[in-house]
Amino acid sequence: MQSLGKIVVASQHYPPDPSTTAAIMAEIACRLAEGHEVVVLSGSPGELPASQTGPGKPRVVFIKNRIAGKAALKRRAAAELLFAMRTFFALIRELRRGDVALTVTAPFMLPYAVAAAARLKGARSALIMHDLFPDVLVMAGILNPGSIVTRTIRVANALMFRALNAVITIGRDAERPLLSYRGMTRNKIRFIPNWATLVPAPRPLTSDNPFRRALPVRFVVGLSGNLGFTHDPEIVFAAARLLKDEADIHFLLSGWGIGFERLKQLQADAKLPNVSFVARVEDEQLEAFLAAADLWIIPYLKNVAGVSVPSRFYNLLAVGRPVVLVSEPEAEAALTVVENGLGWVVTPGRADQLADAIRAASRSDQGAIAARAVKAAARFDRATAMDAYAGLIDELLRNPELAEQR
Repeated sequence: MQSLGKIVVASQHYPPDPSTTAAIMAEIACRLAEGHEVVVLSGSPGELPASQTGPGKPRVVFIKNRIAGKAALKRRAAAELLFAMRTFFALIRELRRGDVALTVTAPFMLPYAVAAAARLKGARSALIMHDLFPDVLVMAGILNPGSIVTRTIRVANALMFRALNAVITIGRDAERPLLSYRGMTRNKIRFIPNWATLVPAPRPLTSDNPFRRALPVRFVVGLSGNLGFTHDPEIVFAAARLLKDEADIHFLLSGWGIGFERLKQLQADAKLPNVSFVARVEDEQLEAFLAAADLWIIPYLKNVAGVSVPSRFYNLLAVGRPVVLVSEPEAEAALTVVENGLGWVVTPGRADQLADAIRAASRSDQGAIAARAVKAAARFDRATAMDAYAGLIDELLRNPELAEQR
C-alpha cells in the first residue's frame, strides 16, 4: 500500500552519470519506489538504463545543469549555485505537505535548497552526508578556517541542520563534527554505511588477469578511483620513489580527478620504473582490476576524520584485498581496518610509513587478511542498507514529528 506522501530525491549525479554517487542515489531511489511514489530531480542528462525505467520505478525529471571541471573552482561554484536554485524551484513545484525530500552533499549548495524548499512546503527532509562542508574545503587548503566564507557556510549549516528532519551519516566519525552545530541533535542522526557493489568472495591472484599480465612482479600495489581535493597523490608517489629499487613491488594506478593529473605529472618528470598507469576502468572491468593488485592504497590528507568516507573501500574488501589507509585512526575506514585486521593505517604525510606498510604487506599472510576482508564486506550489505533507508523514509512519511520524538 502506497503512502499518501511521495518522495522527491534531488541529486546532481544520477544515471547515466557513471559516478559512485549516481549509482548510490539510483539504488536508493529504486528501492524506495518499491513502496512509494518517487520523483528524482536529476542533473545528469541522457537515457536511463533499462533496469531503471518502467512501472514501479522512479519518475526522473532532468534539471538543466552544467558541470565545470573540478579545477575550475569559480566556474564550478557558479554552476553549482545555479543548479541548486533550479532544483529549489523544481522542489517548490513537486513537493506537497507530508512529502519527503531526500538529497546528498554533492554539490554542497544543494542541501540548503532542499531543506529550505521542504520547510516552505510543509514537507520533511533528509540529507545523506557524504562530505561535510566547509570542513572538506578547509582540509584541502582551499578555505582558511577563519575566513568569512568558512564562517558564512557554518552559519548556513546551523540553519540547515535545524530545518532537516534527518541526517544520514556513512561514517561513525561524522557524529562529533555534526553535533558541534547548535541546530543539530543526536536524535536526527542515522548511521547507514555504504555497501559493496561486488559480491563478497575471495578472488585469487592469477597470472592471466588482463591488468596484471604485463607486470612481471610478485607484489602489485593498486590505487583506483577519483582523487579529489581530500586526497594526497604526493604521498603515493613519494612511497613509490622510496621503493623504486625493490624490484618485486610495482604500483598500478588508474583513476581520474586532479589527484591523478598530479600523479601523471610527477611520473612524466621522474619516470619511475615501478609505476604504471591504466586508463579509467569501466564498471564491467572493475572486478578484474581490483583483483589484479595484492594491496590497495586509499590516500587521504590530514584531518579526514568526520569529513569524508571512501566509498571504494567496501569493494576492495569484497574482493578480499588488504588496504593501506592514509588517515587519522579515528576515521570510519580506519576504525574498520583496525577492528577487523584488514590492513594498515598510516599517518597522513608520512611517505616513509606508507612505504614501510607496503613492505610489511608484501611479507604478510595474504590468505588470512583476504578471509577477514570478505567477512567484513559481507556485513556492508546492499539489502541491509536499502532496508535502513526505506525504514527511515517510512518513519518520516508517517511521523511529521520524528525529529522531536526520537
